[in-house]
Amino acid sequence: MAKPKKEPGFEQSLQRLEQIVERLESEELELEESLALFEEGVKLAEACNRRLDEAEKKVSLLLKDREGALSETPFAPEAEE
Repeated sequence: MAKPKKEPGFEQSLQRLEQIVERLESEELELEESLALFEEGVKLAEACNRRLDEAEKKVSLLLKDREGALSETPFAPEAEE
């Protein structure tokens, strides 16, 4: 029995999406190739969005207090010195 195809990680998907955008912006592609790359890019963007949504849900679960209420704290990156 064949193993299910493992999806690439978020970083790999994002990197591939950036490559696709660069190629599409080069304007040196035939229509068929452009459409195929665009379709791949849309699938990658959807997969990245799905992963980001999942990560946001996990973070929200971690931030719940004992009564189950979320305490929203704005993200503030450390100040660069």
